[in-house]
Parts: sequence; structure tokens; C-alpha cells
Amino acid sequence: MALCTAARGVALGASRSAARFARPQAVPALRAMPGVAGRMPFQVASRSYITVQKYTRDEVLQQLDEYHATVMSANWADYLYLVYNVPFWEAEMEKLTSVVQPYLHEPAVGAKFSEVQEMMDVLYQCEDVRDHVNELAELATRSSGFMGTGFAAEEKVENIQDHAQLASEAYSKMLEKHPDFKPKIEQTVGHGLAVLRQKHKFKFASMHRYFF
Repeated sequence: MALCTAARGVALGASRSAARFARPQAVPALRAMPGVAGRMPFQVASRSYITVQKYTRDEVLQQLDEYHATVMSANWADYLYLVYNVPFWEAEMEKLTSVVQPYLHEPAVGAKFSEVQEMMDVLYQCEDVRDHVNELAELATRSSGFMGTGFAAEEKVENIQDHAQLASEAYSKMLEKHPDFKPKIEQTVGHGLAVLRQKHKFKFASMHRYFF
């Protein structure tokens, strides 16, 4: 009886070992996750956008026009709107960069794609400067205390004039370098500088456009 039990134990152990070596081993990091090791691949990595779908020239131009209209019609001064939508715009831009490649040599497609690229460059510049200006305005408000009474006031930005000067210089450079996007630059950086000028008096190119 004891010999039979021992024989069964040896046979069972041998079958388990054979099954263990026969099936592929799970990734060590995934062994602690029940139900995941059997479904996940051995290596998990991200990759850029790849497609085998082909678009005609007219379809590519239509996509570029729609993308340009969507981004240009957005309110670039609304930071929350940008937080929600810029990641989707960036993903769509990556797709457009791929599908436009066969037609870049054509003047119409190449010019439109260059315009879209410049638009995104201007968007990022405007977003960066406006965010910094918003932070300066917020710190200036906090330095005045509770409802401007001086109660619980925080420290002032001692070199706020330097920040304002740099922001106004960036504003002037963007207007000079990207004249076709003047409305969007005014909507973001120009209006932001006007708001900051209510907190701290300084001069910039279009300060009288906002009547203060």
C-alpha cells in the first residue's frame, strides 16, 4: 500500500514538472497578478502610429482643413479647454503626419501641412506664455491679501517687472514671426498681459488696445 502511494506521488510530481516546462513561463512581474499572466504578452511597449490605410490626395487635404479649422476655432485662452483637447489634437497630428507623407511634394498639400505645423507651434508658445502670465497675476492677487485688505497677504514677486518685460518681449516676437496668427496671439498672450497690467503697471506693444 505504501509503495503504491509513493509510486503515485512520484508519477504526479513528474507530470507536474513536465507540464511546467512544457508551457511558457509568465513574466515574473505579472505572476503576482492573478488572471493577467496568461493574457499579457512577454513584453509590453508603446509604439508610434502605424497604418496601412491609404488616403487620396483630396482626403488628405480635407483632413488637414478640418484639423486646422478645429484648432483655430478653439479658445486658446481657456486653459481648461486646452487641457481636455490638446492630447487629442496631438494624437490626430501624429496621424496626419503619417498620412500626408506621400503627398508632401505637392505644393498645395505641402503648404497646408506647413501651415498646420506653424499653427501648433504658435499654440504651444501662446500656451506657455499665457500660463506664466496667469501665475504672475494669481501671485499678485494673493499678495494683496483677503479681498485686497492686506489680511493674510502672501509675499510679493519682487522681480515681477522682469517677468512682465520678458513676457511682453515674447509677445512682440511672436507677432513679428507669426503675423498670420495675430488674432490667436492677441486672444491669449495679449489679453493675458492686459490682465497682468491691472495688477502691475508696465508697458507693452498693444497696451492701449485694451483701454487700460
